[in-house]
Order: sequence, then structure tokens, then C-alpha cells
Amino acid sequence: MNNNILTNKQLKDLDSLFKLVSDQQLKDFGNISASNKSDGSLVTSCDLWSDKTIVEALSKIAPNEGVLSEEGGKLVPKTNAYWIVDPLDGTTNFAAGIPYWSISIARFVDGKPQSSFLIIPTLKKKFVAIKGMGVWLNDKKIEVKKQNQRSECVSLCSRSIKILQKNPNSKFPGKIRLLGVSSLNLTSVAMGQTFGAIESTPKIWDIAAAWLLLEELNCDIEWLETNPMHLSPEEDLKDTNFPLIAARTKEEIKVLRPWGNLLIEK
Repeated sequence: MNNNILTNKQLKDLDSLFKLVSDQQLKDFGNISASNKSDGSLVTSCDLWSDKTIVEALSKIAPNEGVLSEEGGKLVPKTNAYWIVDPLDGTTNFAAGIPYWSISIARFVDGKPQSSFLIIPTLKKKFVAIKGMGVWLNDKKIEVKKQNQRSECVSLCSRSIKILQKNPNSKFPGKIRLLGVSSLNLTSVAMGQTFGAIESTPKIWDIAAAWLLLEELNCDIEWLETNPMHLSPEEDLKDTNFPLIAARTKEEIKVLRPWGNLLIEK
């Protein structure tokens, strides 16, 4: 057996886990309050429950594989295969009653994403990406096709919007969309809903699952400062940002690069 690849039983157990967590999040949505973490970001009891439930389940589904999670340990595991978990990406939306957030989980092997799972509970969507094999949406494989019609939209995050203030005399090359969820900003590029995305301060758990979706659907990523392919075992990623541009094509990366570079200007 190739230990790099998840077994059918592991995939089935993961499906059961995703349903359990999705159902609880939908139940808590609109019925739960948030508090501030030390870094100023929001957290709810549902975030904490989801994180604990996922991490405990992964220890049984994939024993001896480490886990890095937003609400738990943030050191890169020493194991060759490990998991990166964002149990509820979009807590601000969740807490504000905006029905758009995701469960974002990726399994890394040899420092690169090998499989990833991105669930949008309110839309009943589940993305699965397997390195070298493609992407499935609700168990139906997505065919990689050249986009005949270019989207006019670009996803920005709440922090990358500052680039418009830094360059007020230039016209931004797209209609701006702010979804409020890093993983779904990037997924919108992979699905052709936007032609690009600029993320200012994403953490590794924000981007881990969408990263593989983008790669498997032939999109491009340009890391503006720190490259997550150079992670070291036991490296602390609590305060590490991975600013990036994602786009459907290299040509569209070039269109967005001058704006992305504004994020890292000293």
C-alpha cells in the first residue's frame, strides 16, 4: 500500500466527520456569539468544538500523522505526512449571520499538499482535490476546461483592499468582490467565478486546502513574500503570513502583480 495516498476507508471516515461537523455548524449558525482572540480575530465555541472534533477524529483516521490547526498547535509537525486544519474559515461571517464560511482541511506529504477537502455547509458543497488526479465537487469530477469567457471579477480580502488607497490614480483591473473567507476567495478563482485573488495576510490554515484546488485546476499562484513549500519541521507558523496572488493564467498574474506588490512595499 502507498502510504502517501488515503485509503477508501479513510475517505469514508472523513466524509462522516465532515457531515458531523457541518451539521453542528449549521445548528449553531445564528445561535452563538463570538469573542476576540489575542490577535484580535474572532472565535466562537463552535470554532473550538469543530477544531477539537476534527483533530481527535484525524488521530484515529490517520494515526501517527501530525496536525497543525488554527485553534490548536501551530508548529509544523515532524511527521512526513501531516494535516493542516481550519475548522471554520470565515468566523466573522458565521458570527454576523452571513451564511458563507468553510471547513478547510489539507493533508501534506513531503511538505506539499497531497489531498484537500473544502466544505461549504450552507451551500451543501464539498470539494475534494487529490494531487495528480484532479478535483471533485460533490463526488462529481470537475473537467478542466479552458475558460472561453473571462470573469471580470477579482477577489480581495479585507486587508488587501488597502492597495486601492495606495494607488488611487490607477484603475483597478477588475470588479472587486470581498467574500470574507480566504479559502473561498481562492476557490472562486479555481472555479472561474473570479479571474484572480489577492490575499494580504493569510495563514497557512487559510490557504492549505484551496492551494491544491488551484493547482489541480491549472491555476497559477505567486507567493509574494514567504513560500509555504519551504516549511521546516517544528517551525512556528502562528504569526507567519503568506501573501499571494492567484489567477486563472500566468497572463492574469502579470495583470495583478503591480497591485499585489503594493502589499509588501516597505
